Amino acid sequence: MTVQDKDLTWLNPPPHHSIDGDAVHVRTGKETDFWRETFYDFWRDNGHFLYTRVEGDFTAEVTVTGRYEVLYDQAGLMLRLSETHWIKAGIEYTDGVMYFSVVVTNDASDWSLATIPAGPDGVRIRVTRHAETIRVQYLDVSDGHWKPVRLAYFPVSKAVDVGMMCCSPQREGFEVTFTGFSVGPPISRDLHG
Repeated sequence: MTVQDKDLTWLNPPPHHSIDGDAVHVRTGKETDFWRETFYDFWRDNGHFLYTRVEGDFTAEVTVTGRYEVLYDQAGLMLRLSETHWIKAGIEYTDGVMYFSVVVTNDASDWSLATIPAGPDGVRIRVTRHAETIRVQYLDVSDGHWKPVRLAYFPVSKAVDVGMMCCSPQREGFEVTFTGFSVGPPISRDLHG
């Protein structure tokens, strides 16, 4: 399944977006985010999420390129069962650095960051569902191999919403482009090649 299939729905549509071939261009709304309680003591569920519903196990991928300029600008992939159960994985701008960021929310959010090599053409992100496990990877431009970032628990369900997510908690107007979004059969469960 790709962007051209047009079986996509917005949760919290952004004020500006367009689709051009396999590219989705977005400019975010003001102070958008997905977060629940931990550390910051607030709940936000107003980030932008363009998704499709997927049954069973799968692998989803997308390449993200953005104009990261302000604290917490972020874009990537999201899996969502509800407002209280979701995962977002992608690039997030923190302390002047573009980190690979993963937030896993099972009632309350957690947050992990990793520095990765990123090229000028964006970062390719992959999430795979293997039953109750979500596997997060990125494509390392330096050697062309998929690198692991996280294995996370996620409640088992018949279906889940999967797609492209972006937020700008401290501003409006973060510009991001998603290319090559796809959802297909899950990759092998082998973790080490």
